[in-house]
Amino acid sequence: MIHFAASKDLTAAITLWREWLASERRASEHTIDAYARDLAAFLTFMADHVGGEVDVAALAALKPADFRAYLSYRNNLGIARSSLARGISTLRNFFKFLERREILHNPAVTTIKTPRLPRSVPKAMREDDAMEAIRTIGETHDEPWLSARDIAVLLLLYGCGLRIGEALSLTCGDIPKGDTLRVVGKGRKERIVPVLAVVKEALGTYRKLCPFPPEKSAALFVGARGKPLNPGVLQRQLRQVRAQLGLDETATPHALRHSFATHLLAKGGDLRTIQELLGHASLSTTQRYTAVDAAHLTKVYRQTHPRAKIKAA
Repeated sequence: MIHFAASKDLTAAITLWREWLASERRASEHTIDAYARDLAAFLTFMADHVGGEVDVAALAALKPADFRAYLSYRNNLGIARSSLARGISTLRNFFKFLERREILHNPAVTTIKTPRLPRSVPKAMREDDAMEAIRTIGETHDEPWLSARDIAVLLLLYGCGLRIGEALSLTCGDIPKGDTLRVVGKGRKERIVPVLAVVKEALGTYRKLCPFPPEKSAALFVGARGKPLNPGVLQRQLRQVRAQLGLDETATPHALRHSFATHLLAKGGDLRTIQELLGHASLSTTQRYTAVDAAHLTKVYRQTHPRAKIKAA
C-alpha cells in the first residue's frame, strides 16, 4: 500500500488519476505503481516543506521555487538522473490531469527543466553466451517442469524479443498454434511476432510437463504452487546462471531482449523490421541498437536470427 501525505480532497483526486491511468492511458499496474511512488515522495516532501497537510489548495499555490527545492532535495539524496526525470514527468502528468478535470490550475510545474540524460546503449550478450545461459538455466532446478519453464521464458525473450512482463502475462490460450504469437505490449498495444520452431518446441515441452491444468485464461507461466510466475524468480535464476558461467552482471532477462535486437541487426535485419518485432512506438527508440510488410517481417526474421539455426536445448 502506497501512503500519500494528502488531505481527503487530494486523496480523492489521486484515486481518480490512478483510475484514469489504468482505463484511459492503459498503463500497466507496474507503471501506475511507479507513478504513485513518485507522487507519494513529492507529497511527503511538500508536507514538510509547506509545514502542514497537503491539499488541493496547497498544490495550486506552489511556486517554481517549491518544485526546484524538491528536485534539489532529491538530487542531494543521490537519486539517479533517470529517476529524477521520471519524477518530473509524473508531476507534469498529475498536474495536467488535475487541470483537465478543473480541480486546480498551476502552470509552475511546466517551468521545471528535465535533467538531460545520457543516451544509453542497450547491453547485449554475445550469441554464444545467450545460448549457453538458456541451456544452463535448465540445470538450476530439480523439477523437470520448472527447468522447462525457465527455458521457455528465456527463449521467448531471446527468440521473439518479448519483454519479461509480456512473456509472463501470456495465458495458456495464447500458446501459438501456428508460426506467430500475439503479444500485448506497453499501452495494451498488440503486435504479432514470428515464433521459431525451437520456441514452439520449448513451449510444448513446458506445457506437457507442467502439473497444473492449462485453463485457457490461466497464466501460462506459473510458480511451484501454481500461481502466476513472479519475474523476480527468473531474475534470481539468471543471477545463479550468471555466476556459474562467469557472465557480466548486465546479463539479465532484459539483456536477452536487447540481444535479440542487436543480433538481428548484426545479421542484416533492417531497423523497421526490428522496431515492429520489439513493439517500439518510435523508430528513435530502436535506433539505439545502431538504425515492412508481414511477409517480409517473417522472411527477415527467419533469415537473420541465430536461434533459427540451432536445435532446442
